[in-house]
Amino acid sequence: MPTCSLAEVVAELEARYDPAWAETWDAVGLVCGDPALTVRKILFAVDPVAAVVDEALEWGADLIVTHHPLYLRGTTTVAATTFKGRVIHRLIRNDVALYTAHTNADVASPGVSDALARAVGLSSELRPLQPSADDPRRGLGRIGRLPSPMPLGRFAELAAAGLPRTALRVAGDPERMVETIAVSGGAGDSLLGAARDAGADVFLTADLRHHPASEHMEAGAGPALIDASHWATEWPWLADAAGHLTSALAARGINVEARISRVVTDVWTTTDLDRGWG
Repeated sequence: MPTCSLAEVVAELEARYDPAWAETWDAVGLVCGDPALTVRKILFAVDPVAAVVDEALEWGADLIVTHHPLYLRGTTTVAATTFKGRVIHRLIRNDVALYTAHTNADVASPGVSDALARAVGLSSELRPLQPSADDPRRGLGRIGRLPSPMPLGRFAELAAAGLPRTALRVAGDPERMVETIAVSGGAGDSLLGAARDAGADVFLTADLRHHPASEHMEAGAGPALIDASHWATEWPWLADAAGHLTSALAARGINVEARISRVVTDVWTTTDLDRGWG
């Protein structure tokens, strides 16, 4: 059975998620690892944190592919006195590579928001919410339709069922009928205007800030809002990325084993407290 090098895996990933598509402030690509390393097991995760490294080492992974970068803003040290330095030390010591596809995976087609759209029940006829200037087939967010109209409250339940367990915040009349849905994996309040201009009935994303959301709702005539956790809206992409990579390599007669991390790396760990006035 042919073996696969890390360089070959990276080439397949970058054929689908071109690093040139990443934002200028982003840090994507190979973080650590010898390109000649033989890769048999690949763990896909949202965040390159200690718990994910624990899972990779326990499973015997040769490579971790994450959505979020380890060093987004650069660094002058990888000393093990910091948690990021400890991650790097553990990976190198155990011969495990780390690769990141971030904003280049956000705008890819299919990419992060395509996977989110399918997870919450949208049809396959999706289009970018904010198309890329150089290729309108790619871009941030997606907009599509439900198979049939339903009340906002019912769609929120459908979305919750399709995502990893997360707290959903909903702004809008739960009885409002909705059909055209805009989504954006990760922080999406910069796309509030695009969702309104596209005629969406609902905009589902993460990390909505109070003031932009409040002003949006006060203005009226725009989509209802559903705010989920950042991690949960990006997690569905992992299976897409893993499926593409294993299929592309299998077409060349190379079999690698991919695993989707189920470690919850959402920073918010308690969502169901029943407390308040009254």
